[in-house]
Amino acid sequence: MGHGVPSQLTDLRSRVAHGERELPWDQDNHPGSPELSDQHHAPAGGTARGTSTVLDGRTSLDDRYGRSADTRRRGKLLAVVIAVAIAVVFAVWVIWAGPGQTTHGLDTDDVGYEVLSDHSVVVHTQVAVDPGTSVQCAVQALDKSYTIVGWRVVTLPAEEQRDRSISTQVNTTTRAVTGLIHSCWVP
Repeated sequence: MGHGVPSQLTDLRSRVAHGERELPWDQDNHPGSPELSDQHHAPAGGTARGTSTVLDGRTSLDDRYGRSADTRRRGKLLAVVIAVAIAVVFAVWVIWAGPGQTTHGLDTDDVGYEVLSDHSVVVHTQVAVDPGTSVQCAVQALDKSYTIVGWRVVTLPAEEQRDRSISTQVNTTTRAVTGLIHSCWVP
């Protein structure tokens, strides 16, 4: 047992003399570890482990997993393209939904309807809009299968009051079972 210790010290002195900075107790030398395997299978030329071995290890890992300078450049380019696309989509959304697209406080409520005959229905609606704003509304009549059987666009002129009650007569192709506002907009 004491016979192996002087040879280990000689080995350590030799390593330090060759400029090797890694000492055996700095390594994780358990069975099967690369460091232990490298020590037992060192090339006959006696090259010391150093920077070139680490770089070769990185290179072989890069080769194994398909990493290269080209793939890194492509990844950076892809990230820049995605960032620019997101910025463009955001800018378009801001322009589309910007302050110029106001609703003028437009709000509608269906109050009710009256079926007058097989070919006519009256739709009662409450419309609220900023004073001085004209509005157009599409009023529709539906049959029992929810098919549109009548349609009419009504223009409400600008007035000084905010709330307006309107009744719109809609002609139908068959008997309607309901009538309501489809949509309103500021022209």
